[in-house]
Amino acid sequence: MREFKVVVLGSGGVGKSALTVKFVSGSFMEKYDPTIEDFYRKEIEVDSAPCVLEILDTAGTEQFASMRDLYIKNGQGFIVVYSITNHQTFQDIKMMRDQIIRVKTVDHVPIVLVGNKSDLPHQREVTPEEGAALASYWGGCPFLEASAKSTHNVNELFAEIVREMNYNPSKSKKSRCCLCSCTVL
Repeated sequence: MREFKVVVLGSGGVGKSALTVKFVSGSFMEKYDPTIEDFYRKEIEVDSAPCVLEILDTAGTEQFASMRDLYIKNGQGFIVVYSITNHQTFQDIKMMRDQIIRVKTVDHVPIVLVGNKSDLPHQREVTPEEGAALASYWGGCPFLEASAKSTHNVNELFAEIVREMNYNPSKSKKSRCCLCSCTVL
């Protein structure tokens, strides 16, 4: 069974822990308690292939930003999260993606872009079109809006990062759609 190291990155308060805990245990964390670093393991099946995810839920505060290079160096795939209710968190992730590319020094880094808190449309500050445009600018990485509270797209975003880690561009000349990561012939 293949094992994948997934790192969840984003600013403080965007719901990284809420998404991770919802995926791993099925429960929603109502109270925000800032994370320093939490580690989870979960067996899942993606496209009929069983695998184990080792998920590192990272700190979003700048106080722990110096540890980010180490997380990135050891990670194989990255879930980059912003809150659709806070435009600044959307701006912050652009620097995180640059840091991932700098540390990994490879052409294809498996990244899934996630706009969390889609259950709060009345507080929206970032449109789905802005998220899709950023994913396209990042080379067509998958983009999803999700909600840890309602479970919308939670399992899908973790399945999508596995697909990205399994994707080998040197074996295929097909392109990938940025919104659903479907293969385009």
